[in-house]
Amino acid sequence: MQLRDYQTECLEKIDRLPSGAYLVSMATGLGKTVVFSHIKRRGRMLVLSHREELVYQPIKYFDCPCGIEKAGEHSHGEQVVLASVQTLVKRLENFARDEFDIIITDEAHHAAAPSYKKIYSYFTPRLHIGFTATPNRGDKVRLDDVYDQIIFERNLKWGILKNYLCDVKCLRVKVSYDLKRVRRRMGDFVTDDLDRAINNQTSNFEVSKVYERYAVGQTLIFASSVSHAENIAALIDGAVVVSQKTANRSSIIKAFTERKIKCLVNCMIFTEGTDLPLIETIIIARPTQNASLYAQMVGRGLRQYPGKRYLTLIDLVGVSEMDVCAAPSLLGLDLDDVPKKYEGDLSGAMLTKMEERIESLRDCPENWVLNVQRVKLFADSFGANTHDVNWSKKANGSLVYQFSCGDRIGIKAVNELGKTALMRYVFN
Repeated sequence: MQLRDYQTECLEKIDRLPSGAYLVSMATGLGKTVVFSHIKRRGRMLVLSHREELVYQPIKYFDCPCGIEKAGEHSHGEQVVLASVQTLVKRLENFARDEFDIIITDEAHHAAAPSYKKIYSYFTPRLHIGFTATPNRGDKVRLDDVYDQIIFERNLKWGILKNYLCDVKCLRVKVSYDLKRVRRRMGDFVTDDLDRAINNQTSNFEVSKVYERYAVGQTLIFASSVSHAENIAALIDGAVVVSQKTANRSSIIKAFTERKIKCLVNCMIFTEGTDLPLIETIIIARPTQNASLYAQMVGRGLRQYPGKRYLTLIDLVGVSEMDVCAAPSLLGLDLDDVPKKYEGDLSGAMLTKMEERIESLRDCPENWVLNVQRVKLFADSFGANTHDVNWSKKANGSLVYQFSCGDRIGIKAVNELGKTALMRYVFN
């Protein structure tokens, strides 16, 4: 396999690392599985995945036999062991503490969970490398008690501008569901409450009309439950449901790739690690406040494909003013500072131009007055002292101050490990 330049760069950094735990942040579609399968091994490797379907996915990238630790399957001394966290945490006594030279955590934004930490505390590897496209967990739990530092970052905008991923046309369409009474738990909506709020005849009919009006080409719709998926699919001619109950997923994916099926409606199946590069439209009919989940859903459509110009992303916005993830959150951009009356102006923007569009909409008199309060709240939440400097908070979370000469200084937004950095811009 011919590695891309940035993949080789990441591997070289990993090969030079001293013992420790490190995080690699690489946007969906940039090939993190390819990278960790090519790490130079000095002993056995353990790869942790949190979902059944993800356990098997890396096998094709390794140059040696892989053992499996999942449900009824057991490894037998292979150089690489691919394990389900839910299974391995019950089988730790089957392994020596120094069994593995390297532990890889795939989708490492789950690494703060107790089951993961039990595994980490048991083994004593030379290296623990976490790979994720979304290191900022939706429940706001930081990963600094798991990883020492972020050693490599390539974000979504970088991937698009370098032509490794396709750009995203971002649409916002209002539908009639109301989320005001939906309870929240662990950083997202309670699933049963959410389903009751959005899985109704009126809203499902609206989803089908959004598909008819705005969808372009091969389409993937995310629903809140199996019932929700089935109800939406029943209103779209030729749509097929994929859920945990679906036995023939591989044949359905094959038919979708061959364009025999135009629309798939799924419930929490195509959220992580599934390769469907043909997808041309994604409709988020399952609102979420979890930025990690949202990025994973959208990530299914970011890969390039012959004849595919961009991904059309359709965010369905309810009638209530509840904060839900939308296209700007893919880049860590904050919509709180955009007056509600201007949010509609974001619809139709390309993702690579989204930050500039948001900054333009934020530059209005009502925001000038509120900036001081926003900066204070931002600083207080991180225990920072702004020293009475009149900072301006940007859409990406950074603080910037501009001198009369035009030069600017900035403080980068706090990252997933609780760290920041000073920035300096020179006016030319």
